Amino acid sequence: MADRSVDHLLIGGGIAAATCAQTLREEGATGSILLVARELDPPYHRPPITKGYLGGTETKEEGLIDLPEDVEVLTRTSVMALDLATKTVTLSNKETVAYGTALLATGAMVRRLQIDGVHLDGIHYLRAHGNADSLIEDAEAVTDVVCVGGSYIGCESAATLTTLGKQVTVVLLEEEPMERAFGLQVGAWVRGVLAGHGIQVVSDVEVERFEGEGDRVQRVVLAGGRSIDAELVVAGVGVTPDVMLARKSGLEIGERGGVRADAQLRAHGADGLYVAGDIAEYDSPVHGGAIVRVEHEEHAAAQGRTVARNMLGAAVDHTEVPYFFSDLADWASFEYVGPALAWDEEVLEGDMAEGEFTVWYVADGKVAAMLSAGGHGDIDRGKELIATGGAPPTNN
Repeated sequence: MADRSVDHLLIGGGIAAATCAQTLREEGATGSILLVARELDPPYHRPPITKGYLGGTETKEEGLIDLPEDVEVLTRTSVMALDLATKTVTLSNKETVAYGTALLATGAMVRRLQIDGVHLDGIHYLRAHGNADSLIEDAEAVTDVVCVGGSYIGCESAATLTTLGKQVTVVLLEEEPMERAFGLQVGAWVRGVLAGHGIQVVSDVEVERFEGEGDRVQRVVLAGGRSIDAELVVAGVGVTPDVMLARKSGLEIGERGGVRADAQLRAHGADGLYVAGDIAEYDSPVHGGAIVRVEHEEHAAAQGRTVARNMLGAAVDHTEVPYFFSDLADWASFEYVGPALAWDEEVLEGDMAEGEFTVWYVADGKVAAMLSAGGHGDIDRGKELIATGGAPPTNN
């Protein structure tokens, strides 16, 4: 017998769970809602961690997500066990809770480097407010910073730290920053933006080890022997879906590392259980039924909305086209809809040199994704073409 029961249980302290709670109330849900978060803080927006919060222009309070007053939030609390048969969970405070419907949105964990010297002081990972707080304090007395990784975390952190007066080098495995998601053409543009503000980009190379004097990092040593001075390191080498609870409960884990779900975001083989956010590996109608897993806050919020409606009986597929955005300080910004799982052509409109352009990613003559920089182009039109399988406007 459970200690108590709730109508809607939300497991996770990120935007997927928070948006689900908001949408439940907006859609007329009157039942009890319990949000359980292992985080120290109530749900908040994560993008500012590498931007405004890290740069000191945004407070922690400004990033908090408003929740309905009658939503119960348990922070610093983990779900230790999930029983799919009885629809109950056991919390870290020993309480057992039965649920009618539940959302599993446990997010992701940062991928940590496994090389010599990772134990040295001054090596940071960014995922939560606490990580940013430690980095901000540590950065006050240093000048030379190395950001390892050429995706969102590495590039955005490099830009923000440069605005704080640091001398930053970005080291990446790929030929160009953000190449994996957006291709070489956009990657070269990102490199140019960074380099234009004094950031050195070292590409096509692996970090071999960190070296230090005493307990503190002092150098990043690359494969081939090159050494870069580093009084502080920010490692942004990706995340892995946090499926520990899901795996323990017997849920199906997919090839992309997430929890398998159908087009309505219902977890396979689990009555009343939905998944959203970084762990959701679902059958995407937008991508022709392909199995997709998307790591970005904006899409996690969209999934939270779909889950809320389905918890209330809507039985709708998740047809929102995933949306992404990135800001490199106040130097450049771009929006992206997709993602393109693969493409065979890139159609450029606008002027890359001016930072105002659109790139259409095309697969078999159909728009698979669209990137808009500097406000160029129509993102809503991009979403429409992706959803309908249309050709890029320049081909019409």
